Amino acid sequence: MPTFKGFNTINRHHKFGMTDFDLIKRYLLNSFLIREGTVPGRPDLGTKIWNFIFDQNDDTTRNAIDNEVRRIIKLDIRLRLESVNLSYNHNTVIVEVAVSALPNVAPETFALVFDKDSESLYIS
Repeated sequence: MPTFKGFNTINRHHKFGMTDFDLIKRYLLNSFLIREGTVPGRPDLGTKIWNFIFDQNDDTTRNAIDNEVRRIIKLDIRLRLESVNLSYNHNTVIVEVAVSALPNVAPETFALVFDKDSESLYIS
């Protein structure tokens, strides 16, 4: 796997560098945290998922969230999406995602947890 290098100041005190899959996960987290249309000059940046979080748990909402997750992951050319599983738990939407970093790296699975109460997102 090529070494991806980047910069991150979130939850870091002195060393701000990140590499490889940690950097990719941070990029995804940032992409899912930004609401579409909120970045000046970049109306296409961000996600619509936050518009669906409080909607009824039905097929239409699940399909909309699934499509949006796939769209965001497709924007990162370093990733290949393997699978997306969506579940609901008390006041949270959990999106389990399996992705592999290109070229030919074994898939890694993680969960995006959208918390309705605090309107926050974290990766577990």
